Amino acid sequence: MSDTLYLITLFPLVGFLVNGLLGRWISERQSGLIASLAVLGSLLVSAQLLLGLLARPAEDRLFVQLLFAWIPVGDLNIDVMYRFDPLTAVMTLVITGVGLLIHIYSLGYMRGDPGIRRYYAFLNLFTFMMLNLVLADNLVLLFMGWEGVGLCSYLLIGFWFADEAKARAGLKAFIVNRIGDAGFIIAMVLLFHQFGTLSMSEMAGKAEGALVGPNFFTIVTLLLLVGAIGKSAQIPLFVWLPDAMAGPTPVSALIHAATMVTAGVYLIVRNSLLFSLAPTTMATVAAIGVLTAFLAATIAMTQTDIKKVLAYSTISQLGYMFMAVGVGAFSAGIFHLMTHAFFKALLFLGAGSVIHGLDGEQELGKMGGLKHRMPGTHWTMLIGVLAISGIPGLSGFFSKDEILWGAFIWHDGVNWIWLLGIMTAGLTAFYMFRLYFLVFHGPARWPGDTQPHESPSVMTIPLTLLAYLAILGGYVGIPEALGGINRFHHFLAPVVISYHTAIAAAPNTRPLELLLMAVSTVVSLGGVYYAYRIYRVQPALAEQLARRLRPLYGLSRNRYYVDEFYQAVVVRPFQKLSGLCWNWFDVRAIDGLVNASARSIARLSGVVRQLQSGLIQHYASLILLGVIFIMLYITMG
Repeated sequence: MSDTLYLITLFPLVGFLVNGLLGRWISERQSGLIASLAVLGSLLVSAQLLLGLLARPAEDRLFVQLLFAWIPVGDLNIDVMYRFDPLTAVMTLVITGVGLLIHIYSLGYMRGDPGIRRYYAFLNLFTFMMLNLVLADNLVLLFMGWEGVGLCSYLLIGFWFADEAKARAGLKAFIVNRIGDAGFIIAMVLLFHQFGTLSMSEMAGKAEGALVGPNFFTIVTLLLLVGAIGKSAQIPLFVWLPDAMAGPTPVSALIHAATMVTAGVYLIVRNSLLFSLAPTTMATVAAIGVLTAFLAATIAMTQTDIKKVLAYSTISQLGYMFMAVGVGAFSAGIFHLMTHAFFKALLFLGAGSVIHGLDGEQELGKMGGLKHRMPGTHWTMLIGVLAISGIPGLSGFFSKDEILWGAFIWHDGVNWIWLLGIMTAGLTAFYMFRLYFLVFHGPARWPGDTQPHESPSVMTIPLTLLAYLAILGGYVGIPEALGGINRFHHFLAPVVISYHTAIAAAPNTRPLELLLMAVSTVVSLGGVYYAYRIYRVQPALAEQLARRLRPLYGLSRNRYYVDEFYQAVVVRPFQKLSGLCWNWFDVRAIDGLVNASARSIARLSGVVRQLQSGLIQHYASLILLGVIFIMLYITMG
């Protein structure tokens, strides 16, 4: 089966080339069909390989395929080698499964767009790069996919580049991610210097017991964390993701909910052994994750653009994943990555359906009363809202509580990580049901000439399938406390480290785990209740609370002025410094030196040019003077 690994990336690469090179000669429908079939091919191969893994013993679940030697330079030998293990299987199925539904959804959402063939080419290129990222056996190939999805993000966020604001949003995402990538590159250099290889499996084998400095693993993992923070939009590099909503809504669902932004989480989990050897880094990851989750949740509570609410929700849920891997619950982090891909893709595509039905409107204040106008979108989005809110029985409940349980036992009891995680759960339920009530309930607030309508079936069918995944996706990881065997955790166990396996499996912890589940459920239901009371029972209460809590409301509404702070402290000073360097160093020093050299040569050549008069008598006189000078020199010598 390992001989078919290359097909996972080959299909979307072919789709990109066909749409990119032959797009002008194929129809819009054919372009979408080619792109969708390419992702379907990758999905089928991934599913076949998963079945092959499941047929093997747990300790032997690995397929490897060497395609070719890529960079053989001295001691550095980088191969294009793919590995398919349980972690890769989860990631490839998420990328291709959710990606396929988004490709199909785009057939309706992007219909008639003049750049549709370019759009599908970029989607397939993104899929190719993301699959390379998760299939890579070494950090260099992973980094190629890492940079590739960054490029595709730039191209897709700024897809409507004629709008300057959208083009700038794509540029912002690209630049902020480059900051994180600098840390990633330095970490690779240090790892190669220490281990002589960048193969992740070989480094893991050499790491335990390696003779390194006391802070080596801390430094390296902190540098890798910088890269993960940039890609996964965590504090302080989260500012690019809300602006990324400038791209088409299916792009938001694919790149900024289901795949690219989770690459940072994947990087940490794939190198879980290195991180487990650096407790300081682990604590830093957990702290950054929970603070990001809480901060983003408080911002989402006051946003009025439907996509911005979901953007900050994504940042918050990514914070949950970082919190999980930071406390050593690596499999719980990947579990939430998977369930989040289902319900967040559903929510983004549902938001796209609402925007489509309202002729492009994105403001929550201009919606309302859409429950009966868009019944299919309403019911599927409600399932997504329930799932992300952690309501029992849906996928988000299982993965969120697995994370909270890991945070609780991290310090063997109540700690600030767990408390902020619980509070974030309540805030999540509140702002998501705020969105739901403002969109689907209450009086209609759209303009009089707008006629809301349900989206076509090519858009609603993917919503329905994602709704089923949002309901059922969590049942592959039912914890032992609820009578399950946590199949998901055991499936990933051979390839990830777990701090808490023994503690979590102890029989006497079951009542405590059930109690904590009840606490998080009550907190989430409390968030639902307050959203219902404020936005359904007493709609005027929202404005009253905003006036009463004006300072806090203003901070949240303006996103804590983080962008303004960066503009004042980083961007403008850097622009001024760049202008100063250009005006004084570039123009005056470098250009001045080059121009002065040119002027000197011109003046010297003007003097020398006088010797070339073209008159024979001048040349004869100079020859005579030369002969006399030579004779005098010989005589005097």
